[in-house]
Amino acid sequence: MRAVWYDRTGPAAAVLQFGERPLPEPAAGEVRVRLAASGVNPADTYRRAGTSYANEWPLIIPNSDGAGVVEALGEGVDAALLGRRVWLYNAQRGRPFGTAAEATCVPVEYVADLPEGISDEIGACLGIPAMTAHRCLFADGPLAGLRVLVSGGGGAVGNYAVQLARWGGAAWVGATASGGWKSADAEAAGAEAVFDYRAPDCAARIMAATGGVDRIVEVDVAGNAALWSEVVALNGSVVGYASRGGPSPAIPVSGTLMRKNVNLRGVVLNSAPAAARRQAMTDITRWLRQAPRLHRIAASFPLAETAAAHEAVEAGTKRGTVVVVPSR
Repeated sequence: MRAVWYDRTGPAAAVLQFGERPLPEPAAGEVRVRLAASGVNPADTYRRAGTSYANEWPLIIPNSDGAGVVEALGEGVDAALLGRRVWLYNAQRGRPFGTAAEATCVPVEYVADLPEGISDEIGACLGIPAMTAHRCLFADGPLAGLRVLVSGGGGAVGNYAVQLARWGGAAWVGATASGGWKSADAEAAGAEAVFDYRAPDCAARIMAATGGVDRIVEVDVAGNAALWSEVVALNGSVVGYASRGGPSPAIPVSGTLMRKNVNLRGVVLNSAPAAARRQAMTDITRWLRQAPRLHRIAASFPLAETAAAHEAVEAGTKRGTVVVVPSR
């Protein structure tokens, strides 16, 4: 099969190689998926660049998310899965061979049906962004009747979080963004109000709209600590999946966490409880079938140009998810 791989970390153009690799065979409990699309997430670029992870294997095929058709089954896998269109995640988490290839093998619990009418490229956008959004929203229970604020509502995770919060029955869903297309995309996803987090009166405006937010999905735990600590409601939750403002922030423990009985939770998808990840796949697939949806594909690249796809993610200006198409 054709694939892209690296055997050392570094800049995409310097370390990513393109050529032929052996077609993988599914082990017991696994399926092989003939890939029609591969999603590129920031975490994939961090791993390849070596900024957050050392090389875990001698040779790595990057990218975690994808979509395609199940073409081979390992021992013990239900024969009914053969030939099914699926979306998948975690292909290159805990294993060396991801989705920047014509095929990949993953445990059967990492695939879910891709509903009719949902393209392969959209399917490849779901994994890390949509499942991270789901975990942030539902880790502390149902959303029915709650006020939800999504930080960074124009980003890939944030945009799915706004949509899933509406689908999940939240009483009010708002977002923060920096204006321009990011605010427009948060509003298009269903945010009832979008606040400029840089404005000096941002917290006051959120409090005026909500009286306090029950659940906050946070893209920058450190950088936005002053804001979320002011607007979180009594007995609320702040659930962070990133902290670019600093890895070790000063947290207002006595003034916010204890006085308001606030739960501060961190989320990393691949180490989230297995049951929660299975529920996320189930719910996201239901949402795909039931609800109005907004998906943003920032750019699409042929497999041989995976390095350019990684660079497009690293540029930090993408609007949606960058996709690689193995058949091109």
